[in-house]
Amino acid sequence: MSTTSIRRVSALGAFTLLAGAGIALGAAPAAAAPLACPALPGQTATTPNCTATSTGTGTSAAIGDTTGAADANGGRNGLSLAIGLGGGKATSQAQNFAAPAAIASGPGAVTNLTGIKPGLAIGIAGPGATVTVTGRSGATCTGGIGFAGDFQTFSGCLNLGNGEIPLGNR
Repeated sequence: MSTTSIRRVSALGAFTLLAGAGIALGAAPAAAAPLACPALPGQTATTPNCTATSTGTGTSAAIGDTTGAADANGGRNGLSLAIGLGGGKATSQAQNFAAPAAIASGPGAVTNLTGIKPGLAIGIAGPGATVTVTGRSGATCTGGIGFAGDFQTFSGCLNLGNGEIPLGNR
């Protein structure tokens, strides 16, 4: 890959992470403090709104507030993160050196991320949006405002609430 291509990919990645953080923070209504569930290798952590489970070589963390839900599963050699806030539901599963991060913020927001191959993946869903990363096929963003980027398949999507814009390989 040329230096110019690397710079473009890096700039796009930085922009999308900042935009995603803005979506997540802007969509989150005021609520009670989120509860964290960190699980180091071989541990499980559970609270009413989050669950994190890790195998002997996996690591996971979940964060949920009183109206959101998060479920993170760090399988063999996986790193998993799920954050569900303000009515959002986030699910993240990882194995084989994958590292998916699922963020769902707002009523009806859903993210389902699966990491099966080495690589990072991020999915951010705002109110009414569903973001899905399978690790096998292109990422999808339906419903409301959402974003996904998947380095396992080199695909992604962006939805500003008026239809999905596919990114990368399809």
